[in-house]
This record gives sequence, structure tokens and C-alpha cells, in this order.
Amino acid sequence: MTEQELESLIHKAAQEGAKQALKEVGLSDEEAYDDVKELRSLLDSWRATKTTVGQTIARMITTALLTALAVGIYMGWGE
Repeated sequence: MTEQELESLIHKAAQEGAKQALKEVGLSDEEAYDDVKELRSLLDSWRATKTTVGQTIARMITTALLTALAVGIYMGWGE
């Protein structure tokens, strides 16, 4: 077997393996491209949501601490 024949055999085996792997995860049909595109969009949305939730929680904690500080100062001045 020549080197070129071996490379061709390896290439065909890799292609068949890739096709089989895609088939096993359900991405072998005509809608696979759209499915992957939708999954990427969902992941992007999830990442943006996590960032927004983190920022919102930080703002709520900051607001609560500043409110508690303001109430404490106000109560201290009333004495």
C-alpha cells in the first residue's frame, strides 16, 4: 500500500467517523445547520442573561447597603 493510498483510506475513515458521530448526536439531517445556529444563539443569550443577573444582584446588594447606611446615619442624627 502506497502512502497516497493510506492517506486516502485514513481520509475516508475520518469522514465516515465524522458522519457517524454527527448522526449519533442528531445532527445529520438537513436542519443540522439551523440547529447548530439556534444552539449558538441560545448560548449567547444565556451568557448575556448570566451577566445581567450578576450585575442586577450586585446593584441590589449595593443599594441595600447604601440604604442601610443612610438609615443608620439618619437614626444617629435624630439623637
